Amino acid sequence: MTSTTTPDVWLPIPADEIEGLPEGLNYRFWDGEQDFPADPADCAFYVVPYMKGPEIAVRPLAGMGAVQVVQTLSAGIDHVQPGLDRLSAGVRLCNAKGVHEASTAELALALVLASLRGFPGFVHGQDKEEWRAGFYPALADKSVLIVGYGSIGAAIEDRLAPFECARVARVARSARTTARGPVHTLDDLPALLREADIVILSTPLNPSTQGLVSAGFLAAMPDGALLVNVARGGVVDTKALLSELESGRLRAALDVTDPEPLPAGHPLWHAPNVLITPHVGGSTSAFLPRAKRLLAGQLTRFAAGEPVQNVVLTTG
Repeated sequence: MTSTTTPDVWLPIPADEIEGLPEGLNYRFWDGEQDFPADPADCAFYVVPYMKGPEIAVRPLAGMGAVQVVQTLSAGIDHVQPGLDRLSAGVRLCNAKGVHEASTAELALALVLASLRGFPGFVHGQDKEEWRAGFYPALADKSVLIVGYGSIGAAIEDRLAPFECARVARVARSARTTARGPVHTLDDLPALLREADIVILSTPLNPSTQGLVSAGFLAAMPDGALLVNVARGGVVDTKALLSELESGRLRAALDVTDPEPLPAGHPLWHAPNVLITPHVGGSTSAFLPRAKRLLAGQLTRFAAGEPVQNVVLTTG
């Protein structure tokens, strides 16, 4: 921070509810309301309102000529990117790495288990007072492929570890080796998909992943395989997925959809073999404590003139 004036910080959480915030900054509360809390031109550090959509996220950016840091409270940044061309060069965009790993990984595992063990059918059976006993698949002995092996992908594998999976394979943008084994690139997907009983998507949405789960991707998955999406809806070609679901060949568990929110009457609602949750991967009791710790740490570094963390891009 180089300005001699006291800069504004826009927060979607009241400053008096966040322990450890540094002094010397003007904290303004804004969680997406119509009226701005102050002149956007005075904002140096903008924390984007959480889960309020891209229209609200980018609305103040055009007036933020002095902003130095834009901090999301989500792992993804796709909701902010449409407004980045309104900013001057050198603005750092930071994501919320460390905030959502636990909650999103929990939901990924819950979706896998609920789908395999037939929980949607049990809930419908309970509504009808029907005892739907039967024989259901287990997670044990299944081969799992995690597509998007960043911090959330790694957290998902941590939670898979006790379940006696036959194999966990990993795919990310760049090949590397981890303590648990190799991470493959997207080029290796065709061969890996053929051996995957369960495919879990935890990749960010960007030009290289938009529509990644295409008709060809899905066709490479074995009969009866399960697709789990805790990434972004745009990673999956909805039309292609619907075709596979309606044929009965594949199953899916989706926390995100394209379009989103899923509108009434959309065929995905009533497609066979699909479980849908309303984008709640990060919306748990674990969110606020981790978000507050992230903001206190980032703003302490900012106030001290030190580099902020989790920088995913710098405008230029």
